[in-house]
Amino acid sequence: MPIRAIEFVRKLRGGAQAHLMKAEDGHFYAVKFQNNPQGRRVLVNEWIAHAIFEQLRVASAKVMAIEVTADFLAAHPDISMRNHTGVYRPEAGWHFGSRLAGDPNRLGFYDYVPDQLLKEVVNVRDFLGALVIDRWLANADVRQAIFFRAKIKPWAPSVEVHAAKVGFVAMMIDHGYSFGGEHWRFDDAAGYGLYHRPVVYREVTSAASFEPWLGQVMHFPESVLEAARHSIPPQWVAGEDDVLDRLLHTLVQRRRKLPELLALSSSYHTKPFENWQG
Repeated sequence: MPIRAIEFVRKLRGGAQAHLMKAEDGHFYAVKFQNNPQGRRVLVNEWIAHAIFEQLRVASAKVMAIEVTADFLAAHPDISMRNHTGVYRPEAGWHFGSRLAGDPNRLGFYDYVPDQLLKEVVNVRDFLGALVIDRWLANADVRQAIFFRAKIKPWAPSVEVHAAKVGFVAMMIDHGYSFGGEHWRFDDAAGYGLYHRPVVYREVTSAASFEPWLGQVMHFPESVLEAARHSIPPQWVAGEDDVLDRLLHTLVQRRRKLPELLALSSSYHTKPFENWQG
């Protein structure tokens, strides 16, 4: 079941024109509306990608269906989006919410940190896991992440630390262009899914460097995909159930291509893997 939005904070950057809102559970969410300019398929993409990131223990924002009521929209006329025809309003209903790690008025979030600090991010290897997932999902965007300082354990499940230890954490965000975004297809270009800072890939020498995630995807439990598929709010999928089922079937079949796709990443013109030996 969704949780209700109770406070509008501000508009956010990005093609989906998400809005930052506080929900009744006390958390803040980046909310993508069903009728956003990129289409409702990106909500489905986000939902499925989150289930995979969570299963593989790669740091990613928690997700929730957020109910935005007609009364809430009427009380906040600044909630709006823009397309080629002009400004328009969201529809009341259930929308996609990506949860922030804390109150944005109290916790600093950064989308850029210097290379020296980036090397010290406690879960920097999660960028390798994220690339495995992005290649599998044919994420047609570059990898996006935010950074913040907090207790490590709740936000970086791949890192074994004492529960009280604090550090700088990377969280993977914005998976809407998985499956090619609104197109729901598997295009494979060399630059897809890559983070723009090669330092995060400094230990990569071959496809084997992407373990344990590569092996985990090869044996990914289909029950996780089925559970994610059936937990998607029905109105996000309405009329496209068969298309989505075929998409997920193809996703399972394409796991065997992953070593080839990671090698393709190494050929990108920016040379992201400076120590690649093949």
